[in-house]
Amino acid sequence: MKLKRLLKHFWLGSSAVKHCLPKSALDNIEQAIKQGEKNHAGQICFAVEASLDSRDLWANKTARQRAIEVFSQLRIWDTEQNNGVLIYLLLADRDVEIVADRGVDNKIGKQAWEAICHDMETSFRQGDFEQGIVKSIRRVSQHLAEHYPNTGEKVNELPDKPVVM
Repeated sequence: MKLKRLLKHFWLGSSAVKHCLPKSALDNIEQAIKQGEKNHAGQICFAVEASLDSRDLWANKTARQRAIEVFSQLRIWDTEQNNGVLIYLLLADRDVEIVADRGVDNKIGKQAWEAICHDMETSFRQGDFEQGIVKSIRRVSQHLAEHYPNTGEKVNELPDKPVVM
């Protein structure tokens, strides 16, 4: 375990989420999800976490490993068409992970997700968290619209409100 990472995680508290994503930003993210989901039958969930707990740090858990846990905890895998997508942000590491259900992941693929994550991380380095996230939601929605077009019989299986862990 690297000391620098350990200090970042211990230093950042839950207030870091409010600093980077105030209520107005979380509201805009929720609206972006709602707007995007009007155009496709997929399900998008955004989750943000300030830092990992000491047990996860001691185990040297990566943001990817934590994102997979969150994907399971939030039951994103439980959508009827296996078309759930989690956009997960770990603030302490400034790391973004996209975890998609098997139905979506087989159609869209790792390279598309990595490109979206890279663009988000670039926005974050510039201090633009809200717009980086909103843009990524739009891009995920474009992919979902291509593979899961809205048939008019849409049921919202996942909450659109961002999850603050």
